[in-house]
Amino acid sequence: MPVTRLPMQQLVIAARGSKLALRQAEYVRDLLARAHGCDCAIIALTTRGDLATDLPLHRIGGKGLFVKEIEEALLDGRADIAVHSMKDLPVDLPPGLIPGAVPARENPFDMLLSARLPGLDALPAGARVGTGSLRRRAQIKALRPDLEIALLRGNVDTRLKRLLQGDFDAVIMAAAGLRRLGLEAPFTELLTPPRFLPAPGQGALALECREDREDVREALSALHDAETADCVAAERAFMAGLGAGCRAPVAALAVLRGGNRPDAVLCLEGLIADPEGRSIVRCDISGPRGEARRLGADLAAQAAAAGGADILRELFNAEQQEGIH
Repeated sequence: MPVTRLPMQQLVIAARGSKLALRQAEYVRDLLARAHGCDCAIIALTTRGDLATDLPLHRIGGKGLFVKEIEEALLDGRADIAVHSMKDLPVDLPPGLIPGAVPARENPFDMLLSARLPGLDALPAGARVGTGSLRRRAQIKALRPDLEIALLRGNVDTRLKRLLQGDFDAVIMAAAGLRRLGLEAPFTELLTPPRFLPAPGQGALALECREDREDVREALSALHDAETADCVAAERAFMAGLGAGCRAPVAALAVLRGGNRPDAVLCLEGLIADPEGRSIVRCDISGPRGEARRLGADLAAQAAAAGGADILRELFNAEQQEGIH
């Protein structure tokens, strides 16, 4: 990629303070340096989601827990660019902020890790599996209702440490985070379709900036990957159409058939389930990649009509009874 030097001062990238978030910010910094020769500083911020690690995400607010403080740094001028994991970013952004770019996606799938067992099918009945995700819980329970699913939250390295010290027989994490940090366990199994679907946007990064910063928008445009952006747009439109966010087990994965061409066909598969994996609705749709958001919205309507609306109604009624907002 040729270097195009832009007439700008040093850019400041804001990210969470975890090892993974900082590694992602460093990756974006290096991409900007190669594309434009510009210099970037990184500031690490603590979000509400980083502080509350003893409860599942859906009990403490779900979407937005890992981005609010970072977005505030954009709005008040402390930062020029925010680097988020796409699956953490709410569909609706605050006024004045826009998605500046979506770089090429890492591996989108989940991975099961164990210190002594080779995979999901090898886990004995009653084995303790760690995750803080309703989506992962539901899909594991659907495949292996005999397993015990236990709460596991925290940074990637913290979760891996708890596995290796024997707190769990297995844990489930995003393959992308492990790959970016160069971490692994003695035994791993990639959880792929049709058995397992990832979170909408999993493995992708979202680069956010202020709408009035044309210089930053121009700089970020060189990092944008259209194939990833179209796939993620469809997945997030599916999630938005269901109105679920982190409050319900929702999964989605889009792929382009025919390569990264304007006339490629976008194929989207979506899932919604109850947390115990007893009721699962799976559906799929295909269409022009230029209609990614429409395809996601149409698939959400299809899933809702096939029983997804009933699942959501039961979940939200249970939340109200428990006082979860």
